[in-house]
Amino acid sequence: MTTLLLFALGLGALIAGAELLVRGASKLALSFGISPLVVGLTIVAFGTSSPEMAVSVQSALAGKTDMAVANVVGSNIFNVLFILGISALITPLLVDKQLIRQEVPIMIGATLLFAGLSLDGGLSRSEGGLLFGLLVAYTVFLIVQSRRQSAGLSEEYADSLHSADFAAHPEAWDARLPVQLALIAGGLGLLVVGSNLMVNAAIVFARHLGISDTVIGLTVVAAGTSLPEVAASITAALRGQRDIAVGNVVGSNTFNLLGVLGLSSIVAPDDLTLGTAMLSFDIPVMVAVSLACLPIFATGNLIARWEGGLFLAYYCAYTLYLILAAKDHDNLADYAFVMQTIALPLTAVTLIVISVRHWRRPRS
Repeated sequence: MTTLLLFALGLGALIAGAELLVRGASKLALSFGISPLVVGLTIVAFGTSSPEMAVSVQSALAGKTDMAVANVVGSNIFNVLFILGISALITPLLVDKQLIRQEVPIMIGATLLFAGLSLDGGLSRSEGGLLFGLLVAYTVFLIVQSRRQSAGLSEEYADSLHSADFAAHPEAWDARLPVQLALIAGGLGLLVVGSNLMVNAAIVFARHLGISDTVIGLTVVAAGTSLPEVAASITAALRGQRDIAVGNVVGSNTFNLLGVLGLSSIVAPDDLTLGTAMLSFDIPVMVAVSLACLPIFATGNLIARWEGGLFLAYYCAYTLYLILAAKDHDNLADYAFVMQTIALPLTAVTLIVISVRHWRRPRS
């Protein structure tokens, strides 16, 4: 009964925190002339990734390097497949052209860089410093780029925020900078508290069901630390803040790879080591998921409902594989064969055909 109560309290904190964060971030963007996309890529994305940072850094300091890496890899897979999937099922997500031209390629580049650095079985302190330095440079670049936007583009973003009342009533209660900062800080605080409560409750549920600690780390903990992203993206999608909804996921994945893994590698007593299963399965899945974003985002600048459903189905398939593998189930080999020879190739062919048709379509 206590576990159920904690789960309910955590859910309530997540909902309230997401509402405060999205409201404060969107108003702050308008006040400073910074696009909602950049706010989603920085303030919202970095803030909602604070649970991943806390879990991975604490794990690295404690010498649990496999958990530090598994948390990030699992969270990035969850962010794309589950969060974008469920958000697109609620409402088709329009994708900003800047995401397609710049942010998604940067996320893919960070993913490939991490995959390349991990080929030797670990991440050293110097490699962590490289990742973290790239995050600092990326953040500065985004802010400078956004500030250079034309006044006309800023007006376009203002329209997308449905903030006519903000412009007409500059003395509104949330029009002042201290209030906006308080909304963001309060929202982030509630998201962290809510996610911690729900993660702890989910771990208790999972152990009652006999699920191993390894699967809990790759699924429950990874998904649990991504609950702030779930709440923020779904709330942003429902409120029409689609730039924030998609930008939050892309920015969180980039932050997880460059910031969370970078700092974890820096503070860890020894190199972050990766297990064989992580190198041979989970990291390739993360790379494939990141690469799949580009054709899906580019075709029509829209994540359609069927594409969201495809993402969600693949996350369920990935989670089922982890559970079967952890239990060494008799059907594991058959399941893997079907996924590798039928489901994945069919999806790849579908994405290629859709992309070719889109890029060959006459431009108006």
